[in-house]
Amino acid sequence: MDYQDFFASALDRLKEERRYRVFADIERQAGRFPTAIWHSPKGSRDITVWCSNDYLGMGQNKGVMRAMVETAWRVGTGAGGTRNISGNSHPLVELEAELADLHGKEAGLVFTSGYVSNQTGIATIAKLIPNCLILSDALNHNSMIEGVRQSCCEKAIFRHNDLAHLEELLQAADERPKLIVFESIYSMDGDISPIHAICDLAERYNAMTYLDEVHAVGMYGPRGGGIAEREGAMHRIDVIEGTLGKAFGVMGGYITASRSVIDAVRSFAPGFIFTTALPPAVAAAATASVRHLKTSSDERAKQHYQVNRTKAALVNAGLPVLETSTHIVPIMVGDAEACKAASDRLLEQHGIYIQPINYPTVPRGTERLRITPTPFHSEAHIAALASALVEVWTTLKLPLDPKAAAA
Repeated sequence: MDYQDFFASALDRLKEERRYRVFADIERQAGRFPTAIWHSPKGSRDITVWCSNDYLGMGQNKGVMRAMVETAWRVGTGAGGTRNISGNSHPLVELEAELADLHGKEAGLVFTSGYVSNQTGIATIAKLIPNCLILSDALNHNSMIEGVRQSCCEKAIFRHNDLAHLEELLQAADERPKLIVFESIYSMDGDISPIHAICDLAERYNAMTYLDEVHAVGMYGPRGGGIAEREGAMHRIDVIEGTLGKAFGVMGGYITASRSVIDAVRSFAPGFIFTTALPPAVAAAATASVRHLKTSSDERAKQHYQVNRTKAALVNAGLPVLETSTHIVPIMVGDAEACKAASDRLLEQHGIYIQPINYPTVPRGTERLRITPTPFHSEAHIAALASALVEVWTTLKLPLDPKAAAA
């Protein structure tokens, strides 16, 4: 038996389905964002990145970089192990207090990534609730889906943002404990959940709520607390989860909630107990970023302005832009092979990097390019993007009707 055949066959199937992923070799340069260096097979060249989740460019912020470097020089690089072995580094203590304050909660708990915070957070919380039924939005992120699965609790999936369906499921659950898990911004379609309405249902049917604000923290609300802050709903949510690796420009994930919930997750979650903690320098950089965005709205304002300018330019160019009310700008393609070809041509011919979004990230037939403008994309960048996309769409004969592409 040749075990290597199993892996080779699996990869062959991916390639046949046009879902095999190739990662571009890209080197970011401090102070030049969104310009980066692409180390291509033909040599290195400058490109413009249009798909970074560093939404506000905080990964390039001098105060954030300074906090990381100075902390590393002072205390070293690694965390030294799990918190059970090495204790809490003081920068982590400061970061968790800053995050709890951001969301108006009693306590916070930091994980190594937003994926892990959802995966282990949801699973642990649900396991600790006897006979818990998890009600999960149909478009929840894979990390949430894995958290639900690993809880081994009964689940009910409600249609995306469908309040009537959610209420039907809540009614059927009767008096048993219930946990509603949903996102504020869904990153592939860029739409927003009806947070207050979901909280109304949770209160009516005595359910606990868990909100993923990964694509909203730092971006929305007076202090960057997310959509729940913008809508005045943070106090109505039991658990708010977020990431440090997107708008905050660093790395890590977290949950915020009451002291008892946070302490219970800290005490029972394997994904926390047995994982090496974030290095102190990373925690210090994240704290600097969170503190900055609590008091500075300049980055948010510039980013929102450039998002609107980008959307207008692409729509005026006749491109199939999926309408959204957020910073997510999907350009619909509707075919995996064509999506990859469009991405490759943008990079090779125009020096523009936008990764293709294919199944299983989105359903088959809804493949797309996902654009995320930042405060650092200039009018010249936007004009070049629109021109390049028109050339690619024309050359590859791609559809221009977003509804047809998404059908």
